[in-house]
Amino acid sequence: MAPVPDWKRALDTGAHFTEVRRSQARKLASDLVSQGQLARNQMSAYVDDLVERSKRTSEQLRTIVRGEVERQLGVIGVATKRDLDALERRLRVANGAKSTRGPGTKPVVKKAAAKRAPAKKKAASKTAAKKPAAKRTRTAS
Repeated sequence: MAPVPDWKRALDTGAHFTEVRRSQARKLASDLVSQGQLARNQMSAYVDDLVERSKRTSEQLRTIVRGEVERQLGVIGVATKRDLDALERRLRVANGAKSTRGPGTKPVVKKAAAKRAPAKKKAASKTAAKKPAAKRTRTAS
């Protein structure tokens, strides 16, 4: 069996390549200015563009991962929050009850009634089958 991949590590690595903090973008821009590849008056716009592009790329990565997770959960049959909400609505309609819940609140969980002990069963009474009395035979005397 193939080893299970370390998804958290993979996602952290991906996020590291997509997320650029403003301080990192400034340092990169300063390096480009010192190398003569970027004009000093363009530095601020370059930093803003780099940070914005980084945010878009990070959000795209999150969207892809979220979609894949939802797809995989659907494949194995795990109900999503959306599925549970739809089921709750159908049950309310079927029961004719209106929800007293507001959006974003947890459902009220009612405690189940205490179970009663099962009724004791009478033991089946066995009546001994009466055997007919043994016939006496007369002996000649």
